[in-house]
Amino acid sequence: MPQGTNNLHTVAPIAAPGDASTLATVGGTPVNSVKHPSAHDTEKTSSLAPATTETVTPRKVARGLAATMSTTKLKQGIWLRALLTANRFRVIRTIDIAVCCFAERPFKAALTAAQRAVRGMVKAELLRRYRSDRFQTIYGLTQKGVDWLEEAGHDASSSVRRVSDMTNPEHRLWAQFWTLACEARGLNAMTEQELLQHLNKSSKPGQPLIQGLLTVTTTQGNKTRTIQLRPDAVATEKGENGGTIWLEVDRSKRGSDREASLAALASSVGRTLKDGSRLRRVVIFCKTERIRKRAIAVLTGLAKANNSEVLLTGRRHFRELEPGTYAIWTALESKLTDGRSELVDTLVGHVIIQLLPIWLPKVRIDATNTHLLAGWFGENYLPYRRPEGLGAWKTPVSPLLSSAKEHYTE
Repeated sequence: MPQGTNNLHTVAPIAAPGDASTLATVGGTPVNSVKHPSAHDTEKTSSLAPATTETVTPRKVARGLAATMSTTKLKQGIWLRALLTANRFRVIRTIDIAVCCFAERPFKAALTAAQRAVRGMVKAELLRRYRSDRFQTIYGLTQKGVDWLEEAGHDASSSVRRVSDMTNPEHRLWAQFWTLACEARGLNAMTEQELLQHLNKSSKPGQPLIQGLLTVTTTQGNKTRTIQLRPDAVATEKGENGGTIWLEVDRSKRGSDREASLAALASSVGRTLKDGSRLRRVVIFCKTERIRKRAIAVLTGLAKANNSEVLLTGRRHFRELEPGTYAIWTALESKLTDGRSELVDTLVGHVIIQLLPIWLPKVRIDATNTHLLAGWFGENYLPYRRPEGLGAWKTPVSPLLSSAKEHYTE
């Protein structure tokens, strides 16, 4: 045997020739079609092979946040944010933990980390798991979780009794998911309940409470009525195009009254709200494609009724930028240097209609790798599909890092 034959033990046959049960492939070629060397070919090949073995450099695994802080502190930081979120909203899902703690990661990595954190907190009896009537897995804060937060210096109260009575909190869950998505982008956001508390925080005893953020007049047939509207969630955006972002979660088809309210809301883009801010964007999150098409039909009807008219003060034009995204224009008065005034066509905001990412909470990390993962922060989808003229979203930064606060300070 020529010198070098001793290296043959490093080359093992992949499959026996003719074994029809073998399903593996090599480079796209079925294993069974790979020609196995004969003894003569092996002897000839080995005589030409070098006697040295190639050294493979092991790939360094990125440690992520663990490279900047101890894993114990990292775990405590994750649990603290998760439990504070549970105390804030009273009921949460795993995907809420993924948003509030791991928005900067790809979705699969964020969901995996959130699932690991939730399992640990459930095992430690800080959270308790429940199943809603719609088979959604939800979690409430236990008394043990309250004690954990109080030891960390935070006031809290248990929510397990309240969560156990919830039958279908889907609307509430999506509103708070959107709120967390806004905060991950660096915006200030509130749910409907938090907004009402904010509007009435300085009210005096006996004074009527503020029940809405916007007063509109709707017309149906010969009937005209004035109603107060309030969002399912609201966010504040700073900058040149800043103002209030209004969220509506449509889980069901709107009736005639609610469609009239939607038309009045879209026509109010650019108006000043009761809190003194200006309404810049209305985001309609729709559960199904049918609901989305119906909401688009409302905006299309407004466009047909108004776009042929000359822009005047108080009138709106609804110009479709892409399917489901509308730019709202109006005429604003501008003072001239000689004391006169003129009306100038001005872009005052947008209406964005898009689907709720209902597929994200259903994702299961497994070997099939067949789940739809679109609609996360790496794409222009959360908290809403941003029109081109507004610039790109800021990339989320981990809130577990001390530099996260500096990133959002302007």
